[in-house]
Amino acid sequence: DESGNPRLALVLDVEQILRTVMPSEIADVTEEEANGVPALPPGAVILVADDSSSARMLIGNCLETMKLPYVMAKTGQEAWDKLQEFGNAAQASGQPVTDKVALLLTDLEMPEMDGFTLTRKTKGDARFKQVPVVIHSSLSGATNEDHVRGAGADAYIPKFRPGELAATLRDVLTKSLR
Repeated sequence: DESGNPRLALVLDVEQILRTVMPSEIADVTEEEANGVPALPPGAVILVADDSSSARMLIGNCLETMKLPYVMAKTGQEAWDKLQEFGNAAQASGQPVTDKVALLLTDLEMPEMDGFTLTRKTKGDARFKQVPVVIHSSLSGATNEDHVRGAGADAYIPKFRPGELAATLRDVLTKSLR
């Protein structure tokens, strides 16, 4: 602080605590829930942005069960940088960017760049506006869902509901890959 005394801040990973305290409540996605997902264009991935290691693990398990390739980012800024790389690769090969990144799945609360900003930047950029964005957050309630829609997201899903995550991803991908 201003007096020169160092300050200590305790940071809790609430999502990891929930996963530890209620493991049976947060089961992985089942094979039945993972069925019916359309095939992505060859080489396309799901881009995931989440700073919680437990959430990334849950999402990774869900995407693997769904047989969807993915790339993980720990911050919104890292995801934005990766999205730029996908955009550059698509442009260089003359492909639509959705042939490189089929969907962006993002948390809301992250360091460097939050999910609202990442969503607005993605949807506001002509290169990426066709990339569907699904927000996966522990923030819930009608107000947050209104903010999510206002940011331009295609869907919102509460965290730690793998069956709902699988269903939402399947629905959004089915619509966008037509």
